[in-house]
Amino acid sequence: MGNALAGALREALPAGSQVAVRWRDGRGLYGGSELGADAQDRADSLLNGSRAACSEQRLEAAWDLDDGTRVSLCAHAGAPLTAEAGAAWLALAQRLVGAQLVAARAQARAESLEKSERLQQALYEIADLAGSDLEMVDMLRRIHGVVGGLMYAENFYIVLYDDVRDSLRFIYFADRIDPYVAEPDLEIRAAEMPNSLTLALLRHGEPLLGPSVAIREQLDVPRDIAHGPDSEDWLGVPMRREDRVCGAIVVQSYDRPDLYGEEERALLAFVAQHILTALDRFRAREELERRVAERTQALQLSNRDLQAEIIERQRAERLQRALFRIAELSITSETLERFYAQVHDVVSELLYARNFYIALITNDGEHLEFPYSIDERDSTRESRRLGSGLTEYVIKRGQALLADRSRIAGLEAAGLVRSLGSQAHCWLGVPLFRDDHVVGVIAVQSYSPAIAFTVRDQELLTFVAHHISNGLARKQTQDRLVAAHSELEQRVASRTRELAQANAELLSQIGERLRAEQQLTHQALHDALTGLPNRSQLLERLESAIVRAQRDVRRQFAVLFLDLDRFKLVNDSVGHAAGDELLVEAGRRIVNAVRGDDTVARLGGDEYAILVDNIDGLRVAEELAQRILRALGEPCWVAGREVFPSASLGIAMWHPRYRSGAELLRDADAAMYRAKSAGRDRCAVFDEAMREQAVRILDLEADLRRAINGDGFVAFYQPIVRLSDRSVIGHEALLRWRHERRGLLVPSDFIGLGEDSGLIEEVDWLLYAQVMKQLALGGEGYVSVNVSPRHFRAADFADRLLRMIDEAGADPHRLRIEITEGALLDDVPRALRMLRTLRGHGVLAQLDDFGTGFSALSYLHRFPIECLKIDQSFVAGLVGETRPESVAVVRAIQALAGTLGIHTIGEGVENDAQLAALRELGCAYGQGYLFGHPAEAYSTPLRQAVSR
Repeated sequence: MGNALAGALREALPAGSQVAVRWRDGRGLYGGSELGADAQDRADSLLNGSRAACSEQRLEAAWDLDDGTRVSLCAHAGAPLTAEAGAAWLALAQRLVGAQLVAARAQARAESLEKSERLQQALYEIADLAGSDLEMVDMLRRIHGVVGGLMYAENFYIVLYDDVRDSLRFIYFADRIDPYVAEPDLEIRAAEMPNSLTLALLRHGEPLLGPSVAIREQLDVPRDIAHGPDSEDWLGVPMRREDRVCGAIVVQSYDRPDLYGEEERALLAFVAQHILTALDRFRAREELERRVAERTQALQLSNRDLQAEIIERQRAERLQRALFRIAELSITSETLERFYAQVHDVVSELLYARNFYIALITNDGEHLEFPYSIDERDSTRESRRLGSGLTEYVIKRGQALLADRSRIAGLEAAGLVRSLGSQAHCWLGVPLFRDDHVVGVIAVQSYSPAIAFTVRDQELLTFVAHHISNGLARKQTQDRLVAAHSELEQRVASRTRELAQANAELLSQIGERLRAEQQLTHQALHDALTGLPNRSQLLERLESAIVRAQRDVRRQFAVLFLDLDRFKLVNDSVGHAAGDELLVEAGRRIVNAVRGDDTVARLGGDEYAILVDNIDGLRVAEELAQRILRALGEPCWVAGREVFPSASLGIAMWHPRYRSGAELLRDADAAMYRAKSAGRDRCAVFDEAMREQAVRILDLEADLRRAINGDGFVAFYQPIVRLSDRSVIGHEALLRWRHERRGLLVPSDFIGLGEDSGLIEEVDWLLYAQVMKQLALGGEGYVSVNVSPRHFRAADFADRLLRMIDEAGADPHRLRIEITEGALLDDVPRALRMLRTLRGHGVLAQLDDFGTGFSALSYLHRFPIECLKIDQSFVAGLVGETRPESVAVVRAIQALAGTLGIHTIGEGVENDAQLAALRELGCAYGQGYLFGHPAEAYSTPLRQAVSR
């Protein structure tokens, strides 16, 4: 208020008067206005407690205001005053001083409130910027603008500091004089800028305020023109994360001193921590987006692997059906000619066999006859003396031959073969064996460059040829017994039927080819079993729906992903044909439950997807989902059994973040798995919680990687006993993970993640190393380890395992490997080489889970297998309603093992009834909870009685 208050009071007094007013608020702050030194001294005395006194020329008063402010007033009149005039003046002065102080306090509070509002608004803006989609540079530029609204900040920069690496990064720099341009990713070592005032601020760790010259003198920093010009006023505030300095914010003025004070320092320090929080949130969001993108890519790769596995399984099923059909034909075919033609049909279902013939060596061993031949160019093949044709080349070598035109020319040039008949573009011949002797050849050929056979076709035809040889031998024997009394008549009739059948087959193939061409377009966009649209057609319609929704923001649609619950149980119990029947019925019910414009597609297996277009929100999609589930839940008859199907259903609503139909399918699939895990027969809607679950899976993968580098994986051992006296003859090593937070985990808790990430092979080798160390300690009995098909695909598996045994000093004769049927047939030559190499060094092989994969019976005798482990599903079935079927399977396995001279082990023995059944069926060894649970302790010596 200056001296204006004192001057106003003096106007009411005679000329030459002195007036002084002093006050002190509750916080100890002083203020006042005065005109006259004597009056000022007296006012200070009154303020400090002196007693007030009044006379004709001196007027004094001291009092307290309502807000606790202490006020003193002293006036020396230039002429004597009457008592009434003095009292009136004093009362007027007190009211005037009180009113002025109240008004001043109100103005101060208003200014303080306005500053607080500006600061709060600035912090809100900084928080909003941190959560926005802006790039880092744009976000920091906007933050600069916010700080500029609070103080002078034309020259402003932000620096981040790594105290471990002792380095800086200028992530933002704005200056009207200094031309430096910030490079946020450029890391500057502190040693490169020793005279930097910014570096001194970071190491000092406290705010610095004042001219840059004075601050350099304070911190003993030499002047360095490379770091920019000096400032008249410089304010730097460090940013802290807990007790560590992690950066700083600096503002400066080149031409105006005293711009920044304690208020600006406190304000900038407060804002600095919020800016640091904004930067941390920005980095956390970028990291989360990166990890989600990585996991999404991993899931896509896993999905492609799964599709490849499905295709391979379908191929195996087709092969299995072909083998069963060949075995059936050898019994049911009326004649050999009919058998040949039907075998041709079977081969045609597996590979291109439009040109197909069977060649057999005659009984005298000098001629070659062709009992069956279908060819586009060579309508007949006459019997001939053994010569140097491609067929004779296969017979001499006893090996399959896959040759294109260039290789055939090479063999001819080398004098090894001589082409007979029309020139083939690609030729594939496989020998037919009987009692390890070549008796003929089965061959297919192509005359078109567009059709060529592959190594896979060669392996497939080789596998089929073995069964054809067996069937042919049975059929020939049967026909010779039936036709012994009329050989000549049957030979003429057989030849006539063969030609007629060949013509019929040729016409049939022509008609089939025409029908196949007509159905190509339909099959490309529809599921072969149900006739519903397939994945390709669904994705096309999804892309169209996305385009429409992007054009019209009010348009909504949803994708429903449906998976039948426990469908595998139907396949395993009543067969694949019944399963197909259930799939067709499920598709029909879904179509009847949806609206006419909705698209129902079968994606494969027991999975369906529904595109629900143009709906009024999530409620409509949920009501439709419940209608579908109710329709599917109605009972139906399949293979003579009443079945009560159910399904799990996931819903993904359209959102502008989706860029493709595959993303919508992916999220609907994830929601379906959420519904399945919640108990099946229900639906779930995809939400952000599911996205967070993907992040949790990433965390578990990180734990798995750390466990591999540490000692988190341990081997548990389960005893294998002789059933006659329950003495322990060996152990199976089982994998366990001792997780730092979740405790002991079994493989089912992490094996899927390990296989998806490819880490499970490293875990297996850690287990093998522990087993080798245990074997090196000595003892009796053997230890078996599980070897997955992944290891059998590695060419160096056997060498690596033997090298590990040698380095540990273990006895290889005490080690067994357990493999599955799939590992045997995945690559037969490689599997044979590995098993023979290991057996040559004393490591024997056991066939695990026998009877659950596709049949390997025809190849089993070729592999050096020491033992068959009967799958626990068959052992469990030995007691209860399924006993007859399980007894038949186990008896067949025992008979097969006895024929091959190998023993068997029953897995999963849990009670005495199962033990008695196994012993009755001739099984010598067993493994299961009845004899002992897996334990980390390894009992030595092994050969001991097991107590119950």
